Amino acid sequence: MIVLPDDADLPDRCTVLGEAIPFDRARWLPLLPDTTWWPTVLDECPHVDRWPRVDRRTVFGIASRADSAEGRRHLLVAALVWGTGTKAQSVNRRARIFEHSSPTGIDAQLGEALDVLRERGAAAAYRAFNNDQRVPYLGPAFFTKVLYFAGHDSAAESQRPVILDSVVSRALKATDAVDASWPGNGWTTDHYRLYLDGVHEYAQTRGVLPDQVEAALFSHGKQLA
Repeated sequence: MIVLPDDADLPDRCTVLGEAIPFDRARWLPLLPDTTWWPTVLDECPHVDRWPRVDRRTVFGIASRADSAEGRRHLLVAALVWGTGTKAQSVNRRARIFEHSSPTGIDAQLGEALDVLRERGAAAAYRAFNNDQRVPYLGPAFFTKVLYFAGHDSAAESQRPVILDSVVSRALKATDAVDASWPGNGWTTDHYRLYLDGVHEYAQTRGVLPDQVEAALFSHGKQLA
């Protein structure tokens, strides 16, 4: 059972959806297979100081149009942009995805994994991305972002996918939600399923959505860095 340190300190959903990350369009464009992979909606994001910022709400909007190959490409890029920030090293690391797979290969893997998400749920889609539908250099920290934006607001009966990355994992270990054997990365499907169960159980007890719990865990994990 997940129990956060400050049991009352959960962000409201509006705050979660408004979580905005700066990005540098000029760093990304040369690293994509071609310019059509760039979601033009990102060009409408507001600037704060030097950089434009994309929030979760915007990426959800992009995800709502992921019913085509182009839409899924845009979802992938938007999720990467939202999760990366502006540092050149971080952007280059994410762009390895496009260096080591063909566009048609990425299209096929994304399409299959998101079909699994729709038909069989979050844990099965995690397994797909981690095994048969693996995209090289697209690890759990980022493919769970793709799953989250693709399925959290459209999930009906199955568990809503939520993001699992090293920051969230740090918080899970610090709150004793998992045992000492829990890895800092490279989580198996069983790890993800355990995480989903804990997040959904806690969200239900608090009367909130699962991504509010994930956001609180992420905030706590950042404080522990």
